[in-house]
Amino acid sequence: MSFADLKLIPELQRAVADEGYTEPTPIQAKAIPAVLERRDIMGCAQTGTGKTAGFTLPMLQLLAPYANSSPSPARHPVRALILTPTRELAAQVSDSVRGYGKHLKLRSTVVYGGVDMTPQTKALREGVDILIATPGRLLDHVQQKSVALGQVEILVLDEADRMLDMGFLPDIRRILALIPTQRQSLLFSATFSEDIKKLAGQLLRSPLLIEVAQRNAPAELVDHQVYEIPAPNKHALLAHLIRSREMKQVLVFLRMKKDCNKLARELVRDGINAAAIHSDRTQAEREQALNDFKEGLTTVLVATDIAARGIDIVELPFVINYELPYTPEDYVHRIGRTGRAGTPGEAISLVSPDETRLLIEIEKLLKRAIPRKSAKNFDAERGRERRPRRETHDEHPRRESRPPASAASRSAPPPQRSTEGFDFSKPYEPTTSGNATKTPSAPPTHARDRNSAPTAALLGGVRAPTKTEK
Repeated sequence: MSFADLKLIPELQRAVADEGYTEPTPIQAKAIPAVLERRDIMGCAQTGTGKTAGFTLPMLQLLAPYANSSPSPARHPVRALILTPTRELAAQVSDSVRGYGKHLKLRSTVVYGGVDMTPQTKALREGVDILIATPGRLLDHVQQKSVALGQVEILVLDEADRMLDMGFLPDIRRILALIPTQRQSLLFSATFSEDIKKLAGQLLRSPLLIEVAQRNAPAELVDHQVYEIPAPNKHALLAHLIRSREMKQVLVFLRMKKDCNKLARELVRDGINAAAIHSDRTQAEREQALNDFKEGLTTVLVATDIAARGIDIVELPFVINYELPYTPEDYVHRIGRTGRAGTPGEAISLVSPDETRLLIEIEKLLKRAIPRKSAKNFDAERGRERRPRRETHDEHPRRESRPPASAASRSAPPPQRSTEGFDFSKPYEPTTSGNATKTPSAPPTHARDRNSAPTAALLGGVRAPTKTEK
């Protein structure tokens, strides 16, 4: 089957050919005709199988009659609204809309948070036919009256389950109240939970369910592997795998943002070029990190689950779960970054004993066990060598060159004595007169007499005899 068999208009066939695609994927072959018939769709397919083109191509064809080159904003109202959970996914969908629609005179723009609203406001007021947005930033523009949604004909919720996970349901309901009830609605996602099915029942009219693979199944071309290892040894094993296998492009997932920063710094100290990407970084920093990773300037991109959606990297060979996600469906989205578009990939998970329960839940979702790999050839202590142990005085004295006490006494210079017999090389101690020995029963010497003798000797003078000596 070719794209011409799907009854796409010539402008779209040319755009598809320019992208290098010759045959539609299974989700595209089933979704495109249904969308062209203006059916409401629930589309479920493995991540990386072309869902975006599955709704973008027919949407562009339905809007093609509105294409015009008029500069008037009134001639370009928002007729299609695409909602995505993350900035990365919004940017990816926007690129697809521009690429597939480059031979049509339809305007499109994308709005998301983390950047200045002024350029977005300017683009919206100039008029757009297709708007791609994250829910929060879209409502910001609605509040500022820079966009009107009263003429929306097509609504697309991409990765709808993720939007629910991120707490966007109240925002989605506010947006739905702003758009016409008579519309075509499309839901596309790699997974469908029971909550999504309930939401679909409220939004869609007699929807057509399209599933091209087992629900919640990962890409078939992904090789799954598990290394069971204590958590303190994970960093050393990760560095060992990257070096020993000469990995050039690795996407590493963690759960917490602060841990992403820490791991990226440790990898850099190990001599591995790494960068972190998560929601605390600015949009410019995230885009720079992602671009460097795509261009091969960065070997390892350390990310939270926010990067599991919307990162589309051609032929990404490795995804490593440094930590397993709390939700097994997120495992599917993580490893969906590899094994895309018919290209094989590897998904490696480093599992500590406290993550065993999470691994069991993932295997239940996949309905199969993940093969375990042995780490016997890996020296777990290797990662600790760059951090020397705190030495003890018994094993490794701090100054090994210091001679023992007996040698020091032998090499010490001879004592320096004054003409009165005072030894300057020893600490000051009061002395008694002559060769007399001091007995415990002897009466104490007068304070002035006791102090005057050594003081005179220390100053190099000659002491006067005391009354008793006279």
